[in-house]
Amino acid sequence: MSKPKQVTIVEVAAAAGVSIATVSNVLNRGGIRSSKETIRKVELAAEQLGYRRNTMAAGLSRNKTFEIGLIVPGLTSYYGRLAEHLQIEAHQAGYHLSVFSSGGFDPAIERRNLEVLLQRRVDGLICHGLAMGMESTRAIVNSGTPLVLINGWGWPEDIAVGAVNLGFAEACRQSTKLLADRGCESLVYVGSKHSKVIDEQRRLGFEAGIEQLNRQIPHHIVDMKELDVEAFLQEEIAGQQQRVGIIAFDDHVALKLLSAANKLRIDIPERLQMISINNNYIAMHSYPGISSWDIPYTLQAQMAIHKLLHKFGHSVETGEEREFEVPLTFIERETTQLNDME
Repeated sequence: MSKPKQVTIVEVAAAAGVSIATVSNVLNRGGIRSSKETIRKVELAAEQLGYRRNTMAAGLSRNKTFEIGLIVPGLTSYYGRLAEHLQIEAHQAGYHLSVFSSGGFDPAIERRNLEVLLQRRVDGLICHGLAMGMESTRAIVNSGTPLVLINGWGWPEDIAVGAVNLGFAEACRQSTKLLADRGCESLVYVGSKHSKVIDEQRRLGFEAGIEQLNRQIPHHIVDMKELDVEAFLQEEIAGQQQRVGIIAFDDHVALKLLSAANKLRIDIPERLQMISINNNYIAMHSYPGISSWDIPYTLQAQMAIHKLLHKFGHSVETGEEREFEVPLTFIERETTQLNDME
């Protein structure tokens, strides 16, 4: 049985009615911009003729693979949505995004994922923090492959070319002030130590907010995994007339607190007020609705891809700092909306 004839770019160019150079530029993702109509004609002709680009050979010949590696702790909630947005931005820039999960901040899995991606000669890496730490990362990422961190604070330039960080600390600082302004006489941050540096940023923001209040206020920090939620709320609220304010690590933590508060018939927001982070479907559809900080996924993804493209030589840096902070937007709902808006 004879081997099927391989379609060439010469045939694709003839079918699309464009030059061979244009076909090569479109199919090999060259640096010359083509109109959407030209791209559509070339891709349609290639599909109809059954043209298959040898991506491995093209990458090796140009020392580029047009592949970006992404490592996130998991593929649910924030991480999954971020991966989707990064994939869209990478595609629009002419790159393929390969996504790996580290199994929930597991350093050994992270290390293996990094090694695999570097063996595949990806053009760049995007990682959500790194549980295995700076020295271990430096020992692996030493081949010149640029690394951009998502939510990685304080990493040196010899490891990461930059970082795009969400403003968790500022959101928690502002949340502390808002709850105090709404009459809360004690404040609690309910965190998640499992989330490491993300939780640390929230804690720093909470502590900064407390320090900036113009009055002393009872406050403390607890970890969600160590809580008996109902007992915790009873201890914080039962038998007291004061209003309690809680800043929850994210909407999942907030929902557990809210469900227990409803079961205990705690008046929200008169006796208990709560603010969360992420603003996902939980915050939107819970009862009562949870006040939460919205994450600009598209902007964070655009900035991360932009930093890599700059390193690849595709764009011009505009003087921004290595660590770019993406601000969050407060969405207020019933857990902080007092009837008289004191």
